[in-house]
Amino acid sequence: MAALIQYYGTGRRKTSTARVFLRPGSGAIKVNAREFQAYFPIESLRTEVRQPLLVTDTSEKFDILATVAGGGVASQAGAIRLGIARALVEFNTELRLQLKKNGFLTRDARMKERKKYGMAGARKRFQFSKR
Repeated sequence: MAALIQYYGTGRRKTSTARVFLRPGSGAIKVNAREFQAYFPIESLRTEVRQPLLVTDTSEKFDILATVAGGGVASQAGAIRLGIARALVEFNTELRLQLKKNGFLTRDARMKERKKYGMAGARKRFQFSKR
């Protein structure tokens, strides 16, 4: 049996974590064993996921298998994008400069701010009453 050639990248965004595997193929994308169009019904999210592939002209070279958990669909798309970019760097280190210039290798560190005691939310306070 021939060894399976695949490249791996982990992506994170907010509370989402994506494990992305690039395998030589025709450009098919599967997310959690579902079709790409079915998992991401919004076109802008599909575009976000494909960005690293389009910048590096590798969209027809690889089949993508992604397993994603946590968060919402928008943060999952961001996590998959980072995972694809990291896997592409593992495939070819010369793509790193191109991906870094477009900001695809930077983890978006913005997280939800925690709620503080004595307040309605992270920053909103309860209504002030003078009397």
